[in-house]
Amino acid sequence: MTARSIRRTTATTRIAAVGALAVAGTMLLTACGDQTKNNDSGSTKASTGASAGTASPADLLPADIKSKGVIRVGSDIAYPPVEFKDKSGKTAGIDPDLGAALGKVLGVEFKFENGTFDTLVTGLRAKRYDIAMSAMTDSKERQEGIDPETKKKVGEGVDFVDYFTAGVSIYTKKGDDQGIKTWADLCGKKIAVQRNTVSHDLAKDESKKCAGGKKIAIEAYDTDLEAQTRIRSGGADAGSSDFPVAAYAVKTSGGGKDFQIVGDQVEAAPYGIAIAKGNDKLTQAIKAAMDEIIKSGEYDKIIAKWGVEAGAVTEAKVNGGS
Repeated sequence: MTARSIRRTTATTRIAAVGALAVAGTMLLTACGDQTKNNDSGSTKASTGASAGTASPADLLPADIKSKGVIRVGSDIAYPPVEFKDKSGKTAGIDPDLGAALGKVLGVEFKFENGTFDTLVTGLRAKRYDIAMSAMTDSKERQEGIDPETKKKVGEGVDFVDYFTAGVSIYTKKGDDQGIKTWADLCGKKIAVQRNTVSHDLAKDESKKCAGGKKIAIEAYDTDLEAQTRIRSGGADAGSSDFPVAAYAVKTSGGGKDFQIVGDQVEAAPYGIAIAKGNDKLTQAIKAAMDEIIKSGEYDKIIAKWGVEAGAVTEAKVNGGS
């Protein structure tokens, strides 16, 4: 899910490579046997954690969602470990686990519906989904409906409830980094990325800086898994994804023999749950529910289960991206 969004603006934010690789080393599926537990069933029991006289998160939900008992979640379910289909075909990962926990607090089912990443925001506008939860980066451009390349307004934008932080990593075939350590090292080489992601935007921006006509050859795919397949086959020199996704691929693809992370993380920014403008009640309900699972410790359990503690947050924020 490469930092999946419009271009982040915190390009100077970097996390040391040694720290990144250390986190990658902890990226173990410690709970493989039960990673889909409760993800698809939802819950109809609302939390009673609110104090007397204070509205609970469930009380904040819009009436139509309360009556349906379901929040429809648009998601590109091909971005492990954030969201993906497990061996049994069930939806699993960080986002589905968090969705199940939020559903228990709100007394509704979070129903994940698969869609390509670049159609999720339009799906919100068309009311196919109530929210989009898909490792989507919160940015001012996305909040305001601004195209990152033309800088023109192309839509009304969305609101975000921020719940995680991730940077972008480059990875190559294991033992064959071809001297790639930074984005500048990709000049004259080929990179495979998921379309309309931060990695895609970074590759296009970096290619413009390449000297001597040695541009970056960019291959963009509908899913990150397709990009990984291209690199694995030798059709591209490198790939780029959000760090949790790159680290998961390094740990699991080919039993850990296919890929390696190179260089530092860049562009650290928040993941946000996207909600169409004007749905303030839903935005506040989800923020309150996220804060409740953070306070209860359920959030930390889920984040630790997937080995991504480095990206954990201590509170949910609305439109905290820059």
